[in-house]
Amino acid sequence: MTHPAQPKASHFINGEYVEDTAGTPIPVIYAATGEQIATVHAATPAIVEQALSTAKAAQKAWAKMTGTERGRILRRAADIMRERNHDLSVLETYDTGKPLQETLVADATSGADALEYFGGLAASLTGEHIPLGEDWVYTKREALGLCVGIGAWNYPTQIACWKGAPALACGNSMVFKPSETTPLCALKVAEILIEAGAPAGVFNVVQGMGEVGGALVTDPRVDKVSLTGSVPTGKKVYAAAAEGMKHVTMELGGKSPLIIFDDADLDNAVGGAINGNFYSSGQVCSNGTRVFVQKGIKEKFLARLAERTGNAILGDPMDEATSFGPMVTENQMNIVLGYIEKGKEEGARLICGGKRADMDGYFIEPTVFADVTDEMTIAREEIFGPVMSVLDFDTEEEVVARANDTEFGLSAGVFTRDFTRAHRVIGNLEAGSCFINSYNDAPVEAPFGGVKASGVGRENSKEAIKHFSQVKSVYVRMGDVDAAF
Repeated sequence: MTHPAQPKASHFINGEYVEDTAGTPIPVIYAATGEQIATVHAATPAIVEQALSTAKAAQKAWAKMTGTERGRILRRAADIMRERNHDLSVLETYDTGKPLQETLVADATSGADALEYFGGLAASLTGEHIPLGEDWVYTKREALGLCVGIGAWNYPTQIACWKGAPALACGNSMVFKPSETTPLCALKVAEILIEAGAPAGVFNVVQGMGEVGGALVTDPRVDKVSLTGSVPTGKKVYAAAAEGMKHVTMELGGKSPLIIFDDADLDNAVGGAINGNFYSSGQVCSNGTRVFVQKGIKEKFLARLAERTGNAILGDPMDEATSFGPMVTENQMNIVLGYIEKGKEEGARLICGGKRADMDGYFIEPTVFADVTDEMTIAREEIFGPVMSVLDFDTEEEVVARANDTEFGLSAGVFTRDFTRAHRVIGNLEAGSCFINSYNDAPVEAPFGGVKASGVGRENSKEAIKHFSQVKSVYVRMGDVDAAF
């Protein structure tokens, strides 16, 4: 009997499932047990060609529809996604290993929010009229054309929608390549869009590894590339896109600071640190993995943190009581275990966790290191797992300088009861998505993205519209034309 996670076919092109078994088989492994639950095939050159040519062909008619019509389709897709939230959440859990307790409220729901939000904006995409005496200029906001989306494995449903919804709202078509680690969820997004009335070919999904991504990014028909991934991957994709003068959005990694002043509400600060390090088992790009705690509350903070981390329930992700799931793959687990060993070797003090959990699947205990210093590997490099580094600080000036001493700049957070200080510190931190007395909220209404090596462009909010459209300006002369001869 086939596993319920096995899709009808590997790819979704021109409104239907498409298979080509000549492509390299990609096993889908369930992280909670290590068993193979599905197989998809990487896109062959013929599949890539089919996806790009259909997306190119479908785009013009889609852009000619009114924004209201496009918006209505996106809104219907949001409704369908919410109706099927349970089944989509189960699939997300199979795809990623994240606990159902989390996927039920954070994944398909967030994708539906994006479809609804951009569906609502689609009719509002207007230009402006610029009076110049008797003459005037008008501007139009136009689609870029054919966009390529490249997803990461931590939020497969959400990322497909975060990229697809604004692209489609603006009148673009999209070919989306999910991570080869989590290939299942984006197919359902494509299926739902067709069911909601999107024309065939407007949103397509193809599977594959780096070479499929490379073929998509370098194709001359592609106008825009939006990638979510690591900084090294981002640099490669950005360079390849630049060759063809393509638009890009790069949503990359971080090593974000979370600063806790000694006047902070202790339980809220501990909760923020838990959300910023252990949600999705630490597999979140915006995580606040350098937790700077002012010396006055350091030991109190560590004691409360250890106590609350002890309440994590590791277990079957399909059991809604489970609050902490496995790493997405065995390879990712081994990378994180390597970082934990480095932390121990370099002299950080282990507060809790620190090893693989004694159970099936790729589970690592939630791990906290204290007495971490700025030059330790675990304080410099993105780990992408449940490893929190707690660093001490004395003064505001000192912590701001240390927090900014990194190539990354995705997120930053501050916990304090002094709101003047909160705004001042956030104002001085080099990061794109910031939090005061909170951490890791990502509503679709707010822009999301980084500075420095953490990326270019923004996802979500009205900002995303700017990144999926371009402005045409038209000068209108009402009188005669003067010329030298």
